[in-house]
Amino acid sequence: MDESYTLKSADASRMGKAAEHLVAAFCILATRGALNVSTSLVDDEGVDLVFHRRGSTATLAMQVKARMSDSKRIQSEGFVAFVRSQTFVPRDDLDMLFVAIDVANGQVMKAWLVPSRDYAVTLGEPSSRGRYRFSASMKESSNDRWKPYRLEASELPRAVLRRLEQLEGRRTG
Repeated sequence: MDESYTLKSADASRMGKAAEHLVAAFCILATRGALNVSTSLVDDEGVDLVFHRRGSTATLAMQVKARMSDSKRIQSEGFVAFVRSQTFVPRDDLDMLFVAIDVANGQVMKAWLVPSRDYAVTLGEPSSRGRYRFSASMKESSNDRWKPYRLEASELPRAVLRRLEQLEGRRTG
């Protein structure tokens, strides 16, 4: 086995987990504790974070796909991630969070918060490796299909709160 592959895989897993915790901490801090987040001990069902709002029963599961600022794609203001078809099960309370991370400053650069059902309707057949592709532009002038879901870092916590409000409305409505 190629050793560089195993090292890259371990690094990618470590960086991905760090990005998940960064997103969780940022959302808690930016909402002054209105949001709380649970993490999975085992990530075999495509859920990395589960958000809930203080005083509410609604929860929002989230699969996080992070890419780092030192990658060539991010440096050219593009974003590509892959979602495993084996674990992707769209439902009302699952969102996909695609997030570009500034590794030098340890912060979110851009994010796309996409309800899983919205993502699912764009999908064809998975690749031969069983993966679905997500490709978006970080450029402000871009008009790609994912622009309506694109967020600046400062907008992410409020977007999560809005999604929880929508889910709570469905429960009481």
